[in-house]
Amino acid sequence: MNINNKQLKDIFQGLSTPLIADAIVRLGIKPRIIASGIQPLISGTKIAGKVFPVKHFGSVDVFFKAMTEAQEGDILIIDNQGRKDEGCIGDLTVLEAQAFKLQGIIVWGCHRDTKELIEIGFPVFSYGKCPFGPLQINQREAGTYSTIQFDGVEVGEDDVVFADDDGIVLALYQDIKNILSKANEINETEINQANAIKNGQTLHEHLQFDEYLIKSREDRSYTFRKHLKNIGGAIEE
Repeated sequence: MNINNKQLKDIFQGLSTPLIADAIVRLGIKPRIIASGIQPLISGTKIAGKVFPVKHFGSVDVFFKAMTEAQEGDILIIDNQGRKDEGCIGDLTVLEAQAFKLQGIIVWGCHRDTKELIEIGFPVFSYGKCPFGPLQINQREAGTYSTIQFDGVEVGEDDVVFADDDGIVLALYQDIKNILSKANEINETEINQANAIKNGQTLHEHLQFDEYLIKSREDRSYTFRKHLKNIGGAIEE
């Protein structure tokens, strides 16, 4: 069964990027985490959906063209080369994205019109704010809408993006079902562990830490992560 953008968004509401990241590691998938300090304009914002990549060359027309080609619920990811000396999107671009029923915008760069964007409430992730818009138009390259770079990470149309207060995680669409299944499994385990602590059982006891110490002294290859896997625990990957 294919997973559409609405399903991705709904499922992710009960998860987080740390859980998605842990699932990726546990499944042996190469991590593609954007660790560049990109944050949501409004804290608590959570989005998950298929990527529509676009590269900025100094004019918003590339964004408008992308919006007409994107699917409902897609997330526009903009390559603005990490620039902090200009805000490449503002309130009018965001209102247009909202009108075309996109789910959010993630910018490798900055935004402007902060007050208006907060009032609109549409999900925007960026480095932060800059009052200046683009001051020059650059020559366009091929592949504006196929593959872009984002803080050294290649982002393409086959990707799904998860974003919240903890950061941004990318994954190939083909891996999503397994990732979501594993993330839900980890989430349930962690909830059970948290409930055990609240009910008086320490995590030390729940994770059989004394037993781990004995086994690790007898066998140096017996790591804590191996121990967690053996007992079905979850705290790190």
